[in-house]
Amino acid sequence: MHKGWHVGVVIPAKNEELFIGTVLDTLPTFVDSVVVVDDGSSDSTSKVANNYQDQSYNLTVIRLEGKGVGAAIDTGHLEMLRTCPKPFVSAVMAGDGQMDPEDLVRVINPIVEQQCDYVKGNRFIHPEGLGNMPKVRRFASQILAFLTTLASGTAVSDPQCGYTATSHQILEEWNWAKSWEKYGYPNYWLIELSKRSFSVIEVPVKSIYGNEKSNLKMLSFLFSVGIMMFVMLHKRCLSMLFNRNVVPHSIFSLVAYSIGWIAIIPSISTDLEREIANSTSGILFLVGISWMAAHVFDRMAVKTRIELRKNAQARQTK
Repeated sequence: MHKGWHVGVVIPAKNEELFIGTVLDTLPTFVDSVVVVDDGSSDSTSKVANNYQDQSYNLTVIRLEGKGVGAAIDTGHLEMLRTCPKPFVSAVMAGDGQMDPEDLVRVINPIVEQQCDYVKGNRFIHPEGLGNMPKVRRFASQILAFLTTLASGTAVSDPQCGYTATSHQILEEWNWAKSWEKYGYPNYWLIELSKRSFSVIEVPVKSIYGNEKSNLKMLSFLFSVGIMMFVMLHKRCLSMLFNRNVVPHSIFSLVAYSIGWIAIIPSISTDLEREIANSTSGILFLVGISWMAAHVFDRMAVKTRIELRKNAQARQTK
C-alpha cells in the first residue's frame, strides 16, 4: 500500500529470461500485486517469473501467444481491475530492466495524491539525462513527441516511455474492445486519454540501457504509428463535437482544419483561396496557418474539457 492506495505493477515481457528476475527482485516493498504477461516468449521468461511466487507481493503470471506489447499491457490492466481492491493504481514496468524501480514512487504519487488520472514517465527531463539511449531512438522520440502532441492536443515530450501509472477510474471507464496491440500503444493511449478528458502529468524517470536488444524496425514503426495517429486525430476532433461537453474551441478547431484541407483540394477551393494559393508556397502558407490555428484551438478545447471533468468529479465527491 502507498498512502492508502493498493499498488499494482504490470510487467509485459517477451524473451526476457535474463532480466525479468532482477525486475521482480527489485520492486519496492509497497507494491501489492504484480502481473507478468509473457507475450509468446521462446525462452524461459514464464518459468523464471514463477520462481518469485514467495515475494511479499501477490504475483500472477499470464501467458499470451505473441499478441503484441499493447495486448500484453491491456491483459495486465484487466487482471488488476479484476483482482485489486479500490482505490488502486496500476503501473507499467518493462520486463527488460530499463525502468528504475526507485522511480516508481514518483510515477504513482500524482495519482494517489489525486493530482491527475494518468502519469507518464519522461526520460528527457531526468537530472541524469538519457544515459546510453541510442541516438536513433532519441531522434525518433522527438519526431513522435511532435506528432503525438498534435494528435492528442496535449503537450508530450517523451511519448514512447512505457513507464506509466493509471488510476482505477480510467480502467473502469476504458473501452477494452478497442486497442492498439503493437508498438505505438503509448501514443494510442495518450490520444484516447485526451479524447476522454483524463488529465495527464509527465514526471522524470531514469533512462537505463544495457545489453538488451530491440526488435523494433524504426521506419516501418514510424510509418504505421504515424498513420494511426493521423486517423485518430481526426476521429478525436470529430467526436469532441458530438459530446455533451462540447466547447466552442472544438468548433473553431474543426473549421480551421477544414480550411486547410480545402486549400489542398482544388476542386472545393473558393475563389479567394485559389487566389491566395496560386503557388506552392501560397498553398503551404494557407495550410500551415490554418492547421496551426486548429492545433491551438484544439489544445484549448482539450484543456477546457479536462477542467470540466475535474469540476464534475469534485461536485460528485461533495
